[in-house]
Order: sequence, then structure tokens, then C-alpha cells
Amino acid sequence: MSTKAAVILAAGKGVRMRSGLSKVLHRICGKELVRHVVDAAKGAGYDRFVVIVSPTNHAAVRDLLTDTVDYAVQSDTLGTGHAVLQAKDLLRGVGTVAVLNGDVPLVRPETLRSLLEHHEARDACATLLTASIDMPGLGRVVRDTDGTIAEIVEERDADESTKAIGEVNVGSYCFNGPWLWDALEKVKPSDGGEYYLPAVVATAVQEGRPPESIEASDPSEALGINDRVQLAEAETILRERIRLHWMKDGVTMPDPSTVYIDADVSLGQDSSILPNTHIRGATSIAERCEIGPNTIVDDARIGSECRVWSSVVEGSELEASVSVGPFTHVRPGSHIAEGVVLGNFAEVNRSTVGRNSKSAHFSYLGDAEVGDDVNIGAGTVTVNYDGVNKQTTRIGDGAFIGCDTMLVAPVEVGEGAQTAAGAVVTKDVPPDALAVGVPARIVDKKKKCSSDGGEDSS
Repeated sequence: MSTKAAVILAAGKGVRMRSGLSKVLHRICGKELVRHVVDAAKGAGYDRFVVIVSPTNHAAVRDLLTDTVDYAVQSDTLGTGHAVLQAKDLLRGVGTVAVLNGDVPLVRPETLRSLLEHHEARDACATLLTASIDMPGLGRVVRDTDGTIAEIVEERDADESTKAIGEVNVGSYCFNGPWLWDALEKVKPSDGGEYYLPAVVATAVQEGRPPESIEASDPSEALGINDRVQLAEAETILRERIRLHWMKDGVTMPDPSTVYIDADVSLGQDSSILPNTHIRGATSIAERCEIGPNTIVDDARIGSECRVWSSVVEGSELEASVSVGPFTHVRPGSHIAEGVVLGNFAEVNRSTVGRNSKSAHFSYLGDAEVGDDVNIGAGTVTVNYDGVNKQTTRIGDGAFIGCDTMLVAPVEVGEGAQTAAGAVVTKDVPPDALAVGVPARIVDKKKKCSSDGGEDSS
């Protein structure tokens, strides 16, 4: 049975976002707000998770988080205390229950781990995460002269002297589970009929067990997202964290402020990320690569010692020592083998390109299977769409495709075969054969006709 569970509050309407998308599904650094919080709780050592959702965002949040968490629906918006109560039946018997806000994405795993460790070491009924920051909207932590917490005063209820207190309640808590459920049942509704979670602090104080607390070392962890201005602010902070992490881990960024790296990206040591580069999604880049400048890499896997500059690579895999660009687009579903050169103005779509093959300039390879050591001449196009279906082109190892060749799929060029410049290939070319003309015909390679001039693309 789980002994440590986290409840993530994700049922808020987010009216100030002015969006048809649930607030907790907005992204910073390529990752939804609620997923940042769930992942932080996982990193802190919690082994069970209950996400509180609303009837309107339940399906969308479930689509995102799937069955990695449990769900409880808050049908009526009656405050944070009421929201937490929706998890009671799911978490009976759990010893420690954290409560986290799904719209506070900058809280770090190590902070939540420290909160948990402090809570359990002190055998507290409640432990709060606080921060020293001037952040409007957050409750102020009022302490007695001996430093113990006396109460949490929400900003709307605070007088000027209370508003001047520099310590705020972040909204991340650890509770003794059985104590929490009893305390929530005692919370009285506000004038607006809502039940607020911070009210349990008063219960703890009345019982002579004032809450424990720790202070976040980084005050930005208190930033909650209520509108798109705060969304952008959080993105700026998190991007800087990400850049610093990778630079300290051995990645070079000559101008870090112009580099954008998403939260799920992985980078290898001694790689360089050059200016105006965006690395998105779950991209992984191995060691000793040079990425950029002016490059987008999205959900791709890039092997060691690759160079990608002024180009777009998305949803594809590059093996080691591949060179891409400038001005090349590797589209989703492509696999580029070791040593391949894709030069300027090349496009590869749903295709495989074999080891040491070259398409150095001005070509389109769509739905193609290209073998090893193939030369693709300038202006080559695989004509893959017949107006109804996408068709496949197969090019064997060692083939030489002349400049301005049109390969009208479905078609196969055999191993060691050649096409002459300007050939329009509508039928299969046998191995070691030469195809010339429009439409292409097979001729004897030994007869040197003037139209056999395929140009090496290197």
C-alpha cells in the first residue's frame, strides 16, 4: 500500500487565461503545467498521485496523463479544501499526503523532497512550503514571536501591515493523512460558500500543533499561473534553468539567451547549441554535435557528431556523423543512417537514407527507401503522390541518380544502376543498368551518349 501520495489540484477554471483550453494544459517549455507538477512530485519520492479535475477538463487531462495517476472529479467549485476532500476515498490509509497546485509549475523535485523529509522528521500534522517574495495574491504567513506559524491570512482579508509581511504561502503542503481528512471536515465555509485548504492551519494551531514549514530556496517556485503574462514569465524562468543545467553538464551555448530548449530534451556532452536554435519536445541529441544556428529540432533523435545548421528536423532519427543543411527539412518518419550528407535545400519525408549516401542540394525524397552509398544528383524528385495514394521509391546500394531525375513511384532503381540527367523514370531500372530520356529507357552503359551526364552531388 502507498504510504506517500500527492494530490494535485487541477480543477480550476482559469478564467483569466481567456482560453478554450484548460489552464493546467497550457504549456511552458513544451510541457503542460500539470505535467510539470506531477513530474516534480514523482521526483520527490511520492508513489501515488491523485489529480483533482473538473467535469469539463476531465477527459483532456486523462488523455494527457493516462493511467499514470488516479482522478477525482470536483463537480462543484467550492474551493481548494473541498477539492482535496474529493481524494479522501481514494487515499484512505495513506500516511503522508502532499497537496500541490497544478498551476504552479516551477516547484522543483528537490524542494518537494525537502518538504517531505522535514515533515516526516518532525512528525508534523502539517508542513507548509513558504517563500520570501512580493507576489500579489498569495496568503501571508503570520508567525508568533517564537517563530511558530500562527495563521495564514489571505490577501483579500489582510490589512496593510499584514500585506507588508514578506513571507508567503506557496500552496504546497505535506499532511498527516488521517489528520488532514478530519481537519477538512471541520473547515467552515467562507462568506462566498467556499472551503479553503489554508483554513486547516487554524485547526492545527487550535490543537496546539502549529504547522511546520520550510522556505523555498528559489522564490520563483511560488509563481502560479493565472494569465498569459504569468505564463510567459514562468517560461522565461524555466528556460533559464534549463540552459544553466545543460551548460553545467558540458553543453556549449555561445549566446544562451537566443537558445530555446524544452523541458524533456536530452543533450550530450561537448555538443554546441548555436544562436537562434529551438530544441523541442522529447528530442535527444548525443555527444559532440553542432546544432544551429537558426535551426529547429522537434521530437527527434540525433546521434553523435552530427551537424544540423539552418534547418528543420522533426519526428525523425539521425544516426552518427550526419550532416544536414543549410536550409534542409527532414520531416517526420524519416531515418537517416550514419555518414549521410543532406545539403542545402534538400527535403526528406517518411524516408530512409542508407549509410554514406549523399543528397547535397535541391532534392525531394518522399516515401523513399535509399540504400547505402547512393548519390542523389541536384534536382532529383521522387514523385510519390499519384493524386490518390502515396507510392514508394526504392533505390539500391551504390546507385547514381543524375541531376533533374524524376522517379515516378512506385518504382525501383537497382543496385549500382544509374539515371542520366533529366531522366523521367516510370519503370524499374535493373541493377547496374543506365536509364536515359523521357520516358526513360535502358541503354548500354558502354555507349557514351551525350545524355548520360549525371552530376556528382558532392
